[in-house]
Amino acid sequence: MKAFGKKPDGARLERMRASPMWAGDGFRNIYPIAPGLRDPNVKMPSLKDFLCGGERRVPTGPLPTLDPRHAWRKPPESGLRATWLGHSSVLIEIDGLRLLTDPVWGPRASPTRLAGPKRFQPAPVKLKELPPLDLVLVSHDHYDHLDYPTIRELAKTPAPFVTSLGVGAHLEAFGVPRERITELDWWESYQHPGSELVVTATPSQHFSGRGLKDRNATLWSSLSMRTSRHSVFFSGDTGLTGQFEEIRDRLGAFDLVMLEVGAHHPAWGDIHLGPDNALKALELLGGGAFLPVHWGTFNLAMHAWDDPAETLLASAERHNVRLLMPRQGEAVEPAHAERAAPWWRGVDSVALPQESSAAEADAAVPKSMPWPLD
Repeated sequence: MKAFGKKPDGARLERMRASPMWAGDGFRNIYPIAPGLRDPNVKMPSLKDFLCGGERRVPTGPLPTLDPRHAWRKPPESGLRATWLGHSSVLIEIDGLRLLTDPVWGPRASPTRLAGPKRFQPAPVKLKELPPLDLVLVSHDHYDHLDYPTIRELAKTPAPFVTSLGVGAHLEAFGVPRERITELDWWESYQHPGSELVVTATPSQHFSGRGLKDRNATLWSSLSMRTSRHSVFFSGDTGLTGQFEEIRDRLGAFDLVMLEVGAHHPAWGDIHLGPDNALKALELLGGGAFLPVHWGTFNLAMHAWDDPAETLLASAERHNVRLLMPRQGEAVEPAHAERAAPWWRGVDSVALPQESSAAEADAAVPKSMPWPLD
């Protein structure tokens, strides 16, 4: 199946083996896991749990969205603007350049269209409606971050790709020419031609894999994007570690911080942040306007679909966090952003019974998927 991608080989594999994160047969997390991040008394969710567990995991009504194309016709007044397009896909406009993070437009976070977590609703714009892109960023190779049909379409554009070590093998298999791919180890940087934009791959605490036999065969990263005027941080997927403080010490604070908040569970608290640990990570990074990502698009955990948003809104008010909670397709400038409003509260009119949710074939998880799904 083409969606599985391709394993790295040749010179690409040799470069991967030279990385400090390489552990002989794959990459590894090198930062110690803090006590309490992973609950040893909680079992990893089973296939049955994914099919039947939890309540309100899928919204019962459509999520409000905006068409961002009108906003995109004019450059941001401040020079920095972000448009959340669902899950971890964000169009970032930074000092005249357009960057797209972890683009996923496919109907499922899965190697097949027949099963696997189904998107709640289509993205607010079609891929062909995006403005010309200057750079595509891919943090790691999980299906909800690296989507085969999406990459196939983006490969037809002239945009270059920046990603983590080894992921370029998948991109090539999906049709992206090798000369348009830059793969980074942690702390390596990419200078965008003809501009002052610098993208740096930074540490994260996660894992990789698209099948049963390629666990950790490619690297996972967070990403820093900087010009002389603005700075943006994108977490990809990660747990909470002291590496956030190291990122701030080495690169400085950020104007905009995008951290993953959804698909959290006590059994994998070391490899996903969730809303509470995202706020701790934000503090370690030195603050900045906070745009939560990795929620509101796919059913990937046991919690209610809007749990991350509710938790963040309550905590942000107590801790004076500059929280940005835009609707999908809503372009926001951190310098001019208004106070977060709970738009999600009007979505669920009637909660679905647990039995109905379990009976939905769309919630099926193929047994070939790595655990956890993302």
